[in-house]
Amino acid sequence: MTNSFKLNLLALTISSLVLSGCGDAETNIVEKEPIAVEDDHDDDHDHGDGYTIESMGRLAVLSAESAEAAIFDLDDNTLLESFALTFDSNSLTTSAGYRYAVIVNRNDDSIGFIDSGLWREDHGAHLHDYEQAPKMSDYTLMGSRPTHVVNHDGQMAVFYDGDANIGTSAAVQVLTDIDINNETSELPGIEYSINMHGVAEPRGEHLLSTIRRDDTDSTSNAKVLPDQVGVYHFHDGEYELKQTLDITCPDLHGAAQNHEFVAFGCGDGVLVAHEHNDEYEAEKIANINELNGLRIGTIYGHEASETFVGIASAHGGGQAILVTLNPEDNEMETIDWQPMPDASPVSYAFAFEGKHFLILDNQGYLTVLTQHSHDGHMEWEFEGRIDISEQDVSTMPDGMSFSMTVAQNAHYAYISDPIAQHILQVHIEDMEIEGDIELNFAPAKISWLGIAEEGEEHDH
Repeated sequence: MTNSFKLNLLALTISSLVLSGCGDAETNIVEKEPIAVEDDHDDDHDHGDGYTIESMGRLAVLSAESAEAAIFDLDDNTLLESFALTFDSNSLTTSAGYRYAVIVNRNDDSIGFIDSGLWREDHGAHLHDYEQAPKMSDYTLMGSRPTHVVNHDGQMAVFYDGDANIGTSAAVQVLTDIDINNETSELPGIEYSINMHGVAEPRGEHLLSTIRRDDTDSTSNAKVLPDQVGVYHFHDGEYELKQTLDITCPDLHGAAQNHEFVAFGCGDGVLVAHEHNDEYEAEKIANINELNGLRIGTIYGHEASETFVGIASAHGGGQAILVTLNPEDNEMETIDWQPMPDASPVSYAFAFEGKHFLILDNQGYLTVLTQHSHDGHMEWEFEGRIDISEQDVSTMPDGMSFSMTVAQNAHYAYISDPIAQHILQVHIEDMEIEGDIELNFAPAKISWLGIAEEGEEHDH
């Protein structure tokens, strides 16, 4: 696998826009001039109070109408820059340090990056923040069918599924924001000998990544899905298979981790692994009857949360069953999220600090769950619901949906509405809409970028 620099994006001329707030106020927006920042790493001069930046961050927005991406400044909701993308049908996520918007195109085997212009460096004696204009990176990753991108503790793992039709195998690459900035050509990872729809979870010097066995040995019904997890150790610049977990995980799909456990969705339950005496131990949380034969194929975790949230739904969407996964007690139980009639989730997220879990549905509601301790057990309970759309949701254009991202430095969620062509800023704890960014296009996906608030450190 090689890296190339093919993603050439052209900055587009930005016309005046109008930003409408939730009240009657209006603000005229024009393109911001490039932000002048002294790019001097010599710390002998006096910075005064200029080491850190107080910023709400920036927002990357993909257009649903064309191959374009825009970057907004969330401090004043101005449009900073717009970029033309090389390919259509992109997905959007963030880099592990939240500096870069990550543009993934599975069909064209390409991953590109947009620099948000906000980042932090550790200068030893102090942390130093930088604020510059957004720009398109020349750095591009190329690999067969990039599908699952997982971030954890400063590392990003890209899992390439490979393609049996053209004889390409699965692979994994692991990188950091520094690698993106330096345009690192040789990245550590794994090269498999067969294709698979897998996932990899980076965890310090370890990488927990899926293994697809020979079809005659596999316990998966869909043989393209792996049924084992390997523990790879980074040594001398390479990942080496150190251990294969001794519990199988048929039809493995979906993974997440918190400060202690790594969880993988299986057809018969959820495989959870944790490190003990430099080895990983695994156990299975069995499926409960309430799943009615559905499997958990999506899992969410957060460093500050003791429990995971698992999602079980039929292939292709439909009614979803949410469950709390408690590895400490080896328990699974359903979550009563009290959905509105005909509501199907379109997006989920842990909010800042992991205190809330958010569910955005296709009927235009944001449901907030809060974690509570009950009889010594951590449970997710319904906290409230916010109506985020005044539109007739039946008019949602085909192939579009509401989209959500959460800030990593404050208790805010941002929700895009393709019908109204705007993005709402929602204060999660107050459960109130506090801002509105008007667009001149229908948004497809959004992602928060910026300087994340430092969380609690955990030893792995």
